[in-house]
Amino acid sequence: MISFSLTDEQKELQKLARDFAQNEIAPVAPQLDRTGEYTYAILKKAHQLGLLNLTIGDAYGGGGLGWLESCLVGEEFAAACAGVTTAANANELALTPIELAASEEQKKKFIPPIARDGGLAAFCVTEPGAGSDVASMRTRAVKRGDEYILNGAKHFITNGDVAQLLTVFASTDPEKKHRGISLFVVPADTPGITRHHMGEKMGHRASDTAEIVFEDAHVPAANLLGKEGDGFKAAMETFDRTRVGIGAAGVGVARAALEAAIKFVKERQQFAQTIANFQGVQFMLADMAMKIETARLAVWYAAWLTDEKLPYSYASAIAKAYGSDVAMQVTTDAVQLLGGYGYMADYKVEKYMRDAKLLQIYEGTNQIQRVVIAKAILRD
Repeated sequence: MISFSLTDEQKELQKLARDFAQNEIAPVAPQLDRTGEYTYAILKKAHQLGLLNLTIGDAYGGGGLGWLESCLVGEEFAAACAGVTTAANANELALTPIELAASEEQKKKFIPPIARDGGLAAFCVTEPGAGSDVASMRTRAVKRGDEYILNGAKHFITNGDVAQLLTVFASTDPEKKHRGISLFVVPADTPGITRHHMGEKMGHRASDTAEIVFEDAHVPAANLLGKEGDGFKAAMETFDRTRVGIGAAGVGVARAALEAAIKFVKERQQFAQTIANFQGVQFMLADMAMKIETARLAVWYAAWLTDEKLPYSYASAIAKAYGSDVAMQVTTDAVQLLGGYGYMADYKVEKYMRDAKLLQIYEGTNQIQRVVIAKAILRD
């Protein structure tokens, strides 16, 4: 039996997230966008309400919920501010590879200070010369006795400048390319690590984006997760799970843009009537609504597959690419519907449009998602 209804618990979580997003995030979103101020206070409140680290096991202080629940919350947060959503999602991105690859002892050591105690973590894979091509990373980890020496640099790291814990991917055997990538948990205050804020961004300004440089940073061998060479697999499995959250964020941003456009066209008078009466405007709104509804279904389906432990990589790639493409299309149309007002900073839709762009880029560009999708359909 197929059901598209949420459980009572899921509805309660959705309402909690929506109320929090609209009461705590939305009122300060314009200010955060202008100043680039980090969202410590908001994240602390969200953690206290159980709205962070949702998919992390409850045995380690997380919510112990599924990816569908995480997507419900993510859509509501993104409808209020995509930048805050990115900052909130960073923990899940950083902790997921620990859950996937760590021993039980390592999980109990590294995850609770973040998931239970409200700390911040960062996922460190992207480099100046290694974005979509993860296997070309140049950060090295050389084993010396009972520790590894890390050297290299990571770019575009969300929460990189504020996190207390880093999950770091580094090459332990460059000749093996992706099979030589290993995964380490690294305290951010480790000597030899410097962090730099990367400057003003087009959107998502409420999230921190940093460069992290490793210069002879000594990391205990006990902080290696799994075996040497297991890192690439952990990274790809992490992205397969977390990218559905980007699709959910796309739905949230697009939904907010549509709501703003509907409000405007019902009020805007031209030719002695509201522009909502014009069929050309109505067709644009209808197309926007269709895209949002289908994107949400794609996101929920991918999340359900993940929670049911069924093959989900293909569906996740579709959800991420389609959800973020829809966000870009719908926010662009919203700006068009508002005309000159849509281009002004006093109106929300220009921010939605700027925020939508990053959703098509991070956690695997949408071109990479199409590679994943194409390989799946050609293989099958």
